[in-house]
Amino acid sequence: METEVKLEINNDKGLFYIEIDNKIEAKMTFVFAGSDKIIIDHTEVNKAYNGKGLGKKMVQKAVEFAREKKLKIIPLCPFAKRVFDKTPEFKDVL
Repeated sequence: METEVKLEINNDKGLFYIEIDNKIEAKMTFVFAGSDKIIIDHTEVNKAYNGKGLGKKMVQKAVEFAREKKLKIIPLCPFAKRVFDKTPEFKDVL
């Protein structure tokens, strides 16, 4: 199962998503907060893929994006917040 996380940015909003068989099965939305922060506000995974790590994969991609662009992340989404709480190596982008 190919689970590459893709990124789409439209003005001040963004979307990390995973397509499986040409259908978006997981997505995580964010908004830019000024020039140096993004706010992750929602994560959603199709029930058929619950527990397969797709949500965490998207958070990891967001962390890579933040590091690359020198951004900080505010995880308002409860799922993303839990991933950050359980993953100390992501703390540098908080």
